[in-house]
Amino acid sequence: MTKKQKKNLWRIILSVLLLIGYALVKEVSLIVAIVLFAASYLVIAYDILQRAWKGILRGRPFDENFLMAVASLGAIVIGFMTGDELTEGCAVMIFYQIGELFENIAVGKSRKNIGELVDIRPDYANVETEDGNLQKVDPYSVEIGTVIVIKPGEKVPIDGVVEDGESSLDTAALTGESKLTSAHVGDMVLSGCINMNGVLKVRTTKEFENSTASKILDLVENASSNKSRSEDFISKFARVYTPIVCYSALALAIIPPIIGLLVSGTPNWYSWVYRALTFLVISCPCALVISIPLSFFGGIGGASRAGILIKGSNFMEPLASAKCVILDKTGTMTKGVFEVQGVHHCSVEDEKLIELAAHAECFSSHPISISLQKAYGKKIDPTRVHDVEEIAGEGIIAKVDDYKLVVGNYKLMRRTGIRHIDCRSDGTVVHVAIDGIYSGHILIADSVKPTAEQAIKDIKKLGIQKVVMLTGDNRHTAKVIAAQLGIDEVLGELLPGDKVAAVERIISEKSSDKESIVFVGDGINDAPVLTRADVGLAMGGIGSDAAIEAADVVIMDDDPVKIAKSIRIAKKCMRIVYENIWFSISVKVICLLLSAIGLASMWLAIFADTGVLIIAVLNAIRALNVKKL
Repeated sequence: MTKKQKKNLWRIILSVLLLIGYALVKEVSLIVAIVLFAASYLVIAYDILQRAWKGILRGRPFDENFLMAVASLGAIVIGFMTGDELTEGCAVMIFYQIGELFENIAVGKSRKNIGELVDIRPDYANVETEDGNLQKVDPYSVEIGTVIVIKPGEKVPIDGVVEDGESSLDTAALTGESKLTSAHVGDMVLSGCINMNGVLKVRTTKEFENSTASKILDLVENASSNKSRSEDFISKFARVYTPIVCYSALALAIIPPIIGLLVSGTPNWYSWVYRALTFLVISCPCALVISIPLSFFGGIGGASRAGILIKGSNFMEPLASAKCVILDKTGTMTKGVFEVQGVHHCSVEDEKLIELAAHAECFSSHPISISLQKAYGKKIDPTRVHDVEEIAGEGIIAKVDDYKLVVGNYKLMRRTGIRHIDCRSDGTVVHVAIDGIYSGHILIADSVKPTAEQAIKDIKKLGIQKVVMLTGDNRHTAKVIAAQLGIDEVLGELLPGDKVAAVERIISEKSSDKESIVFVGDGINDAPVLTRADVGLAMGGIGSDAAIEAADVVIMDDDPVKIAKSIRIAKKCMRIVYENIWFSISVKVICLLLSAIGLASMWLAIFADTGVLIIAVLNAIRALNVKKL
């Protein structure tokens, strides 16, 4: 409990004790009893009365504070006038504050869960000075290309590549999984991870504000600003609903007594004013206004603990109503780690073919380019490369030394009018032409992620009607992988624009606007599709910055099994939201009707307000628990 929550708890206890004292001495000393009652009421109600008064002064009186202040003070006035029990007026406030305490504890629990991510933000970076000593500096001041030193037990402050040392990294803060990953020379390390043993020297590849830890924190901090349709509805509903019930209560207190006075000469003011006050307490929309945002907040917090970042509650509803999941292949369902499996040459030796292809591709960050450079195994000399022209989805045309190279797929060969030889093996084929003459092709293969097949099974168990895979890879390879994983439909050899067109077609085939399309990708070429889909889901571990920026949901450890988990989290969150909406409205409507006809006491009103609030808040807390989903 926070200090504020403990203070409120002691206020509740003190008010209850004073109220018990009032009940014990009221028959002995009326003055002492009134003093004890007044003290009990002021202890528990002073902040609500203060907020209600400020609302009136600002011209915005119609909120829950105004409703509770009028109802409790009205009950006390009626009690004094009729000589009845006064405890109802104070009990209304006590139970209301108990409900507020439950709400604060629940919100605090959700915030703590999300707030734990703040621990991944490093406070400093170790930079080696000219004399060999380490100096702690502000991470914001570290420029790209600086070598930083990370000692055992320290957080990685900025994304970079290991230049020296070996260690194990705890990635739980990023991925939600308590497992260690090894880091060796040449490996990429992400900020937010904890160095467990050896000393690492890392050359930074990003500025601090663009590093993984900073981006995650920005996503989480901004998530609450993106409201869902349900939250917007509840906010608008409360603004209209509150003044309506206030005027209705006023009408209930005035019109029936006047009619009674004209008809029978007995207005019965006490009975109708009491009903109106009870009506006010019942009508307080706290359960809806508090529990719905809390449910979404809990869902986002639970997901973040599982390594799934949902950028706002407005993405929960379409994610929960997903009927079609579209998947990218490379880096999403496969490891995205390409390796050269074979070289089929025509006019030059294998080593020369790979050397020239690796240099031609040296300015590209595509996984195929990286695999060619890795197969070459020597340091690339970029000064040998000139006049580079990259053709999206096809390949690269460049000059290496005095040779003009065309390196890419069969489409590029056709574009340049070069006759090529097809490869019968499964995998990605990189054709190479030197000075306009076809020189051979290099076979590069990617492997399916270990959990990919299980991920498709889990997705289909959720009632997803269709699973589609889109890829820029050749059709044959795409079909082989799709058949292996059990994917319903596959489209290969797509350019980024083709992927958008395919998603547009699938969206146009939806039978209802309530059905949503989820696209899962990881590369920079997936960014347009991630933006176009109802929900864009990016693989964040090795995904490009553009993909993560464009996506609505980010999976931090690249595990495709979490695609289904994110949908299950959204479904559970929305189920809790609808449970709270229907439960709160149903109880209030019934109790309001009972109040209007005089069958509801102030105690029933307390249940309809605070009791429903506590039940709804406790139900909302369940959204935090996502471990077994």
